Amino acid sequence: MSENAIGRRTIIVAGVGAMLVPVSARATKPTTGMKKGATMDGGVWLNEPKVWNRANGVLDVTTDKGTDFWRETHYGFTRDSGHFLGVRTEPAFTAQVRIQGAYEKLYDQAGIMVRVDDRHWVKAGIELSDGRAMLSSVLTNGKSDWATGPYEANPRDFWMRATVAKGVLRLQVSADGKTWPLVRLAPFPEARSYLVGPMCCTPERAGLQVRFSEFRLTPPLGKDLHDLS
Repeated sequence: MSENAIGRRTIIVAGVGAMLVPVSARATKPTTGMKKGATMDGGVWLNEPKVWNRANGVLDVTTDKGTDFWRETHYGFTRDSGHFLGVRTEPAFTAQVRIQGAYEKLYDQAGIMVRVDDRHWVKAGIELSDGRAMLSSVLTNGKSDWATGPYEANPRDFWMRATVAKGVLRLQVSADGKTWPLVRLAPFPEARSYLVGPMCCTPERAGLQVRFSEFRLTPPLGKDLHDLS
């Protein structure tokens, strides 16, 4: 059961296009700015899961049934029902998070999300597809794309990093929290602020258990594209 269930009030964030719920009574609205080293404490839920818990910088989530993020391409449907805990950022930032989960069914997925609104967002992480764990990213600009590749490290324990600055998105993955190979470099809408944080979905079932930890939100690292530290 979610913490601080009593006293939580529901808010709508303009432009997001779906309901966001503060994680705690202390965060009755999204933060308007970003502090160095910001945590998940100031986050707001998009599609709050029925079962979750947060303590000591660790967020545990069990997914609801039939949850997903997708817009139109190939399938023709739009889904905006996945679980996302968004922390408000400045116009430029770097965010990273550790993700631990046991993927069992087709399309089970967990990772990081950056969101402007329901038509402009990216999600990236591990997704189970064709019987194996794939490193997956979906970039949505009106319509969604989907890029995947086999993930050779441990998919049940990995890190994702997202950097947004000057209209450019950089996604990185890490098996140890130290070395960060590039996953994707792409144009991304410029905005006054974004929401960034943990994301998980199970389009075909309920019950994926995911642990998110070591979340960090800072100004953009500004590292060279081939600096993998």
